[in-house]
Amino acid sequence: MEDVLVPIAVVGMLFIGMPWLIFHYVTKWKQAPKITDEDERLLDDLHLLARRLEERLMTVERIVAADNPDFRPQRPQEPDDFTFDRRN
Repeated sequence: MEDVLVPIAVVGMLFIGMPWLIFHYVTKWKQAPKITDEDERLLDDLHLLARRLEERLMTVERIVAADNPDFRPQRPQEPDDFTFDRRN
């Protein structure tokens, strides 16, 4: 009896269970929310704002460093060669 049930269970899992599982997660993936054009514009605006604020902070640090030679910024200086213009 056991010799018959094991192959039937394995075949059932391979040809019914696995495709059902794969199609289930494929449909869940397709139903997942995607980023809209408005969200992408908002992210771009926030990125530009963050870059401007970073430039302002660096300017203030340079001014303070010019007035006080012992001043050391709390964060390391990052190179300006970063490009975040890459799109998906």
